[in-house]
Amino acid sequence: MNRLLKKIQTDWLSDGIIKTLPIFISTNLVAVIIWTLQISHHSMPLVLGIIAGGLVDLDNSLSGRFKNLILTLIAFATSCWGATLALSYGWLFIPFATICAFGLVMLGALGQRYNTIAFGTLAVAVYTSLTYSENSSSILNMAMILTGTLLYGLMAMLVHIIFPNRTVQENLARSYEALSAYLQAKSAYFDPDDDDLAQKQMLLAQANTQVVNAFDQTRLSLFYRLQRHTRQKRTQRMLRYYFTAQDILERASSSHYQYYELFLALNNSDLMFRFQRVLELEAAACLHIAYALRHGEIYQHGIRVEKALQGLFNSLNYHQEQGLKNIHRWFSIAENLRNIEGQLNQIESGEDEEQAVEIRKNLTKSNRLVGEPVSGFRNMIRAVWAQCTLSSQLFRHAIRIAFVVGVCGSLVPLFQLDTKGYWILLTAIFVCQPNYSATKKRLIQRVVGTILGVLVGMLVREYYITSTLEAKLGLIVISGSLYTFFRFRNYGFSTFYITILVLVSLDITGIGANEGILPRVLDTLVGTAIAWFAVSFIYPDWKYLNLHENLKNTLKASGHYLRHIMAQLQFGYNDNLPYRIARRDVQNYISALSGAISNMHSEPKKYQDALSFAPTLLGVTYTLLSYISALAAYRIAQASLDRQLDFSALFYTQGREVANWIERIAEGKTTSAKMDDQLAMIAQELNHFEQTHQQKSDASALVLIQQLRLIVELLPQLQTLVAKEKRYHQQEEIENKAD
Repeated sequence: MNRLLKKIQTDWLSDGIIKTLPIFISTNLVAVIIWTLQISHHSMPLVLGIIAGGLVDLDNSLSGRFKNLILTLIAFATSCWGATLALSYGWLFIPFATICAFGLVMLGALGQRYNTIAFGTLAVAVYTSLTYSENSSSILNMAMILTGTLLYGLMAMLVHIIFPNRTVQENLARSYEALSAYLQAKSAYFDPDDDDLAQKQMLLAQANTQVVNAFDQTRLSLFYRLQRHTRQKRTQRMLRYYFTAQDILERASSSHYQYYELFLALNNSDLMFRFQRVLELEAAACLHIAYALRHGEIYQHGIRVEKALQGLFNSLNYHQEQGLKNIHRWFSIAENLRNIEGQLNQIESGEDEEQAVEIRKNLTKSNRLVGEPVSGFRNMIRAVWAQCTLSSQLFRHAIRIAFVVGVCGSLVPLFQLDTKGYWILLTAIFVCQPNYSATKKRLIQRVVGTILGVLVGMLVREYYITSTLEAKLGLIVISGSLYTFFRFRNYGFSTFYITILVLVSLDITGIGANEGILPRVLDTLVGTAIAWFAVSFIYPDWKYLNLHENLKNTLKASGHYLRHIMAQLQFGYNDNLPYRIARRDVQNYISALSGAISNMHSEPKKYQDALSFAPTLLGVTYTLLSYISALAAYRIAQASLDRQLDFSALFYTQGREVANWIERIAEGKTTSAKMDDQLAMIAQELNHFEQTHQQKSDASALVLIQQLRLIVELLPQLQTLVAKEKRYHQQEEIENKAD
């Protein structure tokens, strides 16, 4: 019996099904209320209120969900009242909706919570316009929308009480899946038959972006559960999984070699295959962890990785006896892989109370890295004002949304359409996304989904499938649930089901096919066309893909991160808040750089000049971060390093100087000739130490010297690429001014 219940909970009640439960329960309750009280004329605002509640549903603790619900109801009530009042004055609705649209989008500067609730508030204003009638009570209409929202919010809280940890488990599982993909991409570096380094760097950078995004979602889920549940064993376990994933990423993202050296030195040996094999097995282990998290099982670490590692070290010992040069480099890579194996092996080990207290302290600090919601009215104003520039994607999106709302809202009185004509506006605000590629994708899916939904709706009416109120209400429950299930999986499917839901709701209120179904196709085409025009011609993204700022921020963050690592190598390991902030910043900035270059690939004709160097620039920048991350893995060796005076005298001085050079490159405050001379001197000193201290210093010191030398040798190439980007940026500014 217990096995059956567990199977139902883990296999049948998947994360997608659980997220669908609130709307399934809510629409069922509304259907019963409508059928019992015979209030079918109020079905439309009730159902739209439930949909609006689903739009603003955010993962949070129970108390956090309650606070969000109160804030949502206040925002929705204000939006409903304002829209109703403006509609009663006719044309006043247009400036009201336009100004509100701009302001609500700009609230996204305050964080995900405000961004989500603000968009839901804008949607509710449009829902109010769709259900507005001069002959009906505006207060009752508003009450129905708020009742639907309240009902959804209460059901979401009920589902959260029953399944309090499923969201964080799912987010953790996705993090380990992304980590597995990253390790798999890293293993490709050890493929002796593939020497396309640029392609490997691009794939690794993309995998890194996916890992960072998954980690952000997981951290947010843990943050919400941190305040009240840190003493629960389940929460402790989730923290351990999260911190382990972080440590694995830092180890995996480090690099102890230049690829061509590795390729030349090991191409004809078994070592390349053995390195690749271990990484592939560790990637598979991460997938097994993800599976265990989803199914509520205890992860059992196998012995395959350990055996593969033992074979790797045996082979390394053999090659050492054969006189392989710089063998300590390859041992360093193997030690890194052994550390990852150790992390995976101990992930289910318990901790004592002292360790548990330390974990709670660490999480309290590290969660600030996500960026807590902006608090205080002055700070909120500053955060919004800081985004009021055309270089901000949020500001450009706000201008476009305001334009879309103004134009779409004007069409209704201009062509004397009824309030259902605001479907044009509803379509446009859902299709219009912050960037062109996302809007284009949604546009196609919206049109196809709507047309198919209308066709199915007509067939349903034609064959009297919904001839009774009970059948219509049942179809609302089914279509509403399927809409929610597909909302984040396939926008085309979700559009198909929401179209059916709205058409059935219109049918229940007495609006026929000619009034309700066919005009919606035309409204959708007009709305998507206006949204496409806005993203294509109003401050288009191709003019503001700020490669320059993203690169500058990435390099400055890299220098800052290197500085923190140097401090910990010299003064002792401490996984404190400033270090975590520095590490997180550089990962986020390089993800933003990767995103900007990926967007350029979607418009190759426009970015032909930039794409001649940008992919290589991304690869070199990512290699720099890999070399720096390798240094971080030795922070725990501070005590032994301090006893080596020759090493300390050279390494820490030159390490800080290298960090300075990285920041100078970022700021453009150096010339190639001057930098080349200085870096050549540093590289010469590091190489001299490495050659003369092969037997005098321990392996850790030699590896650190080697890593710093790799960074130094990479900087001239980085400087050349940064100079190319700078010339491209200057030319781009001239062309933009000419336009």
